[in-house]
Amino acid sequence: MKTILKICGMKHNLAEVAALQPGYLGFILYGKSPRYFDGDIPALPPGIKKVGVFVDATVQEILEKVEKYGLDVIQLHGNQTKEFVLNLNMALRLKFWEGYEVWKVFQVDNGFDFSTTYDFVNKVDAFLFDTKGDFHGGNGVSFDWEILQNYKYATPFILSGGVGPENVDKLKKILKSNLPIRAIDVNSRFETEPGMKDISKLRHFIEELSHD
Repeated sequence: MKTILKICGMKHNLAEVAALQPGYLGFILYGKSPRYFDGDIPALPPGIKKVGVFVDATVQEILEKVEKYGLDVIQLHGNQTKEFVLNLNMALRLKFWEGYEVWKVFQVDNGFDFSTTYDFVNKVDAFLFDTKGDFHGGNGVSFDWEILQNYKYATPFILSGGVGPENVDKLKKILKSNLPIRAIDVNSRFETEPGMKDISKLRHFIEELSHD
């Protein structure tokens, strides 16, 4: 099965990255990020979903960005409660009816307790497990993926946090496990500067990951 890739922190060379046909492109809509996106998203090839990355945004702020950019996925970093997610889903249904996904991000370290995700089971479409660090993503370091064996829920997840070219063998191994991995999320390890993606490095990574 083809590995679905999410390339996050899009800012500059959008067309070149989109030509690689990732499953998702992530746009950080958080003003304090060096990868903050406030430009225009060009028409993308069919099959690529647009992910809006939010940090403790209000429901209204999210709705405005979904409409402005035609987002397919809302990725939630921060301190959202299950009640917030329910309200967001209701507002999205009222305004857009269907066709979107909501992901909840959890920052993971070696002592992470996966039962903390339980409140969001059946309320979001997927989780995103990122490395616990000083920033809301883009920290450039991995957590110990062995801890994912403690994840027992059916809700799929996106594996994030410091994924780079040197992780290919480990990625292939974990992708063959029974874990419900929806996609692999890459960002800072494939940049020449924040928001500028290294196309040759990405292309080589995709090729390597596709070989058994």
